[in-house]
Amino acid sequence: MSTNAPVLFIHGLWLHARSWDTWIEHFTNAGYDASAPGWPGDPDTVEEARSRPEDIADHGIDDVVAHYAAIIATLPTKPILVGHSFGGMIAQRLLGEDRAAAAVAIDAAQIKGVLPLPLSALKATLPVFKNPSNKHRAVSLTAEQFRFAFGNAIPEEESDALFEQWAIPAPGKPLFEAASANFNPHSPAKVDTANAGRGPLLLVSGGKDHTVPEAVTRATLKQYRHSDAVTDILDFPDRAHSLTIDHGWRDVADASLAWLKQQGL
Repeated sequence: MSTNAPVLFIHGLWLHARSWDTWIEHFTNAGYDASAPGWPGDPDTVEEARSRPEDIADHGIDDVVAHYAAIIATLPTKPILVGHSFGGMIAQRLLGEDRAAAAVAIDAAQIKGVLPLPLSALKATLPVFKNPSNKHRAVSLTAEQFRFAFGNAIPEEESDALFEQWAIPAPGKPLFEAASANFNPHSPAKVDTANAGRGPLLLVSGGKDHTVPEAVTRATLKQYRHSDAVTDILDFPDRAHSLTIDHGWRDVADASLAWLKQQGL
C-alpha cells in the first residue's frame, strides 16, 4: 500500500472524470497518490457516458457526497480533495465534515449563503433550467453552449476540441438544488463554513468565468469569515471555466501544488 498522501480529484457537471488525467500524472510525479473516481453512475469512458445518459441522471448533491465519502472511508488517511465546479462544492462539503485533510475548490459552484447570481451564470445553466423536468434528467450541451460556459477565454478551435474530448451529459438535479439553496434550511448545498478545526481550503477563481464568475467565489470566501481555519483565495484573471482542461491547466495545477506545500501537505 502506498504511503504517499492520497489526492482525490472531483469533476463537475459536463466533464468526464478522465479530464483529470493530466493532473493525476502531474500530482503523481509530485509524490502524491492521485486518482479521479467519477460521480455515481459515471461510466469509464466519455463515449459510454454519451450513449447512456440515463445512468448519470437524477443524482443529487447528497448522492455525490455520500459516494465520495464511501470512497474516502476506504483510504488509509484523509485525502486532499481537488474539485472543479460542482466538484468544488462537493470538496467543500466533505472538508467541512472533516473527511479531508485539505481541499482545493476551483471555480466552485455556489454553496448555500452565496447570494450573487450573475447573468452569465444564468445563461450558462439555461440548458438545464429551461425545462423543469430536467431535474430528473441528464442534459447535454452543444459545442456552442460549451464555448460560452467553459471555453470563452480560449480559441474557439480549442474549446470545440475539448468539447469533443471531454464533454458528457450532466444530471440536472444538483443545479436545481443549488438554485433553491437559500430558500431551503436543509439544502444539500449547505457547507459547514464555521468549522474551525477543518483542514485548509484554497478557493481558485477564473476572472473570465461565465459559469462561476469571480463574484461568486469572492462571496464564497466571505461565508468562511467565522472560521479560524486557513481559507485562501487565488485568482487567475484571464481564465474561464475550462481552466482545468485547457492549454493553461499546468499553471493552475502548479499553483495548487505550491499552496499544498505551504500547508505542509
